Amino acid sequence: MARKARSDGDVASPGLADAGRGRIEWADRDMPVLRALRERFGREKPLRGLRMGACMHVTTETANLMRALRAGGAEVALCASNPLSTQDDAAAALARHYGVRVFARRGEDTKTFYRHLGQVLDTAPSITFDDGADLVSTIHRSRRDLVPGLLASLEETTTGVIRLRAMEKDGALRIPVIAVNDADTKHMFDNRYGTGQSTLDGIVRATNVLVAGRTIVVAGYGWCGRGFAMRARGLGANVIVTEVDPVKAIEALMDGYRVMPMAEAARVGDVFCTVTGDIRVLRAEHFRVMKDGAIVCNSGHFDVEIDLKALRRMAKRFRADVKPLVDAYTLPGDRTIHVLGQGRLVNLACAEGHPASVMDMSFAVQALAAEWAATRRRRLPVKVHRVPEELDRRVAKLKLGTMGVRIDRLTPEQVAYLASWQMGT
Repeated sequence: MARKARSDGDVASPGLADAGRGRIEWADRDMPVLRALRERFGREKPLRGLRMGACMHVTTETANLMRALRAGGAEVALCASNPLSTQDDAAAALARHYGVRVFARRGEDTKTFYRHLGQVLDTAPSITFDDGADLVSTIHRSRRDLVPGLLASLEETTTGVIRLRAMEKDGALRIPVIAVNDADTKHMFDNRYGTGQSTLDGIVRATNVLVAGRTIVVAGYGWCGRGFAMRARGLGANVIVTEVDPVKAIEALMDGYRVMPMAEAARVGDVFCTVTGDIRVLRAEHFRVMKDGAIVCNSGHFDVEIDLKALRRMAKRFRADVKPLVDAYTLPGDRTIHVLGQGRLVNLACAEGHPASVMDMSFAVQALAAEWAATRRRRLPVKVHRVPEELDRRVAKLKLGTMGVRIDRLTPEQVAYLASWQMGT
């Protein structure tokens, strides 16, 4: 397919480029695995001649992934996967200093968001990077002309993988997808330790609330919920977990948390955070019984987990930005519920997202998976693929090395024992 006329990008504040470069380089100091891959890519050029289209959170950490792709020889275009996660200085620096076409403005409206998606797709990418499957969904809805030229798409987040597996099950998927989120070096660390710390960081930055002694309700006990619950308890919170999966509910209970339905938790919680990937987890019946001053936020990917339309209908008074990124909904009876970050990802809307050191592994997996897809002789089969185990283990070994940690190796005798069914106990 012929590419449309080139657009060089759309960033809010080009004058922030130098400041952004400084912050990108600061993050790079804490991303040694990705840095090593960037240096190798620069020598070997495994992505030469390919076009990369990415829809991701435009942060300093993402910027370093884009730098690695560029070093590998790729043309790169980037748009935002969330209107409130864009760091305008990082976007400006990528555009000015690192040769990336960036289409992202913090706070962009829905029309601009979809225009930017289209502009990235206008580059006719060979490989796409998604954080929520927005590029893949758009390709399947309205840009099927791009399908023949796509080698693969890489999906970064749990919500996106859920959507893509649903497409595969329905027979709707038309391109190969690599579920980067399912790599152990991604979800076990990024989702748990990254989301755990950055979600708490966003809540505290937005509200300056004392966590100790508060009752914090965590909706969902996947890897993100586990991480947030662990960090909240570490600061002295009384943690309640709500779940729909009986196995995860037992796990939360045995991890020492109270487990109950949201209808009960809504009456006693002080702070509520949704991390489920599903729709309307907090609804009108929950808002009706919440305490005056309850704080509500979301750390799942999309802004659909909190039913803000219902809350707005219920409110007799609404005040935006009573503090930056804190909206107040006053209900009948003069109870006020505070919503953080407009219900979008609180760790990125109200803070800076995951620490660079944990994104080092996630983005190293992304870079290696892109190389794996790009250097195969044949196009991958059309399905949702797991990241090859050898890539996962390579990232883990590299990360341990950068941390100065050595581990044991199996002896030849141990290898033989594990491979044999004939040796006795």
